[in-house]
Amino acid sequence: AGVPPRRARRSTLAAPRRTKTAYLFLAPFLVLFLVFVAGPAVFGLWISLTNWSPFRDTQQFIGLKNYIDLFTPDSATSGDFWQSMGATGIFTVASVPFLLVIPLLIAQLLNRKIRGGTVFRAVFFAPYVLGVAVIGVIWKYLLDTQSGIVNHVLGMLGLPSDIPWTVNVPWVWVSLVGVTVWWTLGFNTVIILAGLKGINADLYEAAALDGAGPFRTFFSVTLPGLRQVMTFVVTVTILASANMFGQSYILTKGGPGNQTRTAIMYISDQGLSQNNMAAASAMSYVLFVFLAIISVINFRLQRERTERAPR
Repeated sequence: AGVPPRRARRSTLAAPRRTKTAYLFLAPFLVLFLVFVAGPAVFGLWISLTNWSPFRDTQQFIGLKNYIDLFTPDSATSGDFWQSMGATGIFTVASVPFLLVIPLLIAQLLNRKIRGGTVFRAVFFAPYVLGVAVIGVIWKYLLDTQSGIVNHVLGMLGLPSDIPWTVNVPWVWVSLVGVTVWWTLGFNTVIILAGLKGINADLYEAAALDGAGPFRTFFSVTLPGLRQVMTFVVTVTILASANMFGQSYILTKGGPGNQTRTAIMYISDQGLSQNNMAAASAMSYVLFVFLAIISVINFRLQRERTERAPR
């Protein structure tokens, strides 16, 4: 039996109406995306191919010169840029493992039926709602070498009380990583906890019937069930760490000797302080390419693991 002609005609007439409604709902997002994301991205790409300056009446198209300068060792910007990229890499490598393991452990604990679980979730997530300026100022005072509470508490415990947390290496890295982990682990914890809630409870019951212990259950049930969630968390965490700016700017000012000056910090300095917008745009796109490659590799590795996983 076919669809009645009247019903089919109504369905045909309703389809364009639904399409128009969908576009109306999408329109505000598309407008904002074009104005604040796509437009500036295209303009930034154009700037990177010119000698653009806010103090120059005319701009000259110079092709890939700004990019070539970044890969020319004796150019004015190459050395400092790659030093800042190295600082970005150090921070990313040091912070990402903590921002994966600690939230995973906390989410495991919060996933159990414990009294006050909602309160604990709020406590862990609370620092994340604060701005980086607030976090930076608070910890700058807490970590002050002379009058900071952290060193004062260490002294009360009989430990060294003059640690230069924001002045000397390696303590500056310990401070930046520690503050960032404390500040942002709540976000990853909530995402992972949501993933844990989505794992079928029957799988845990089957593992228990098979005599699997906690470790075997974790690696055989929990981690496979979190595969897609962890891919998202890993990617977002790497991107966020590679774009770190506020913590370094407030806590260490990029010191000592520019050792904690990250790529974003150097790019903003070149573009806003030095008015070298063309070179800064080229640096931004080089950083973008690096992050895009890392993201693609991460997703491909995840897809290969998914394809090899037993069904």
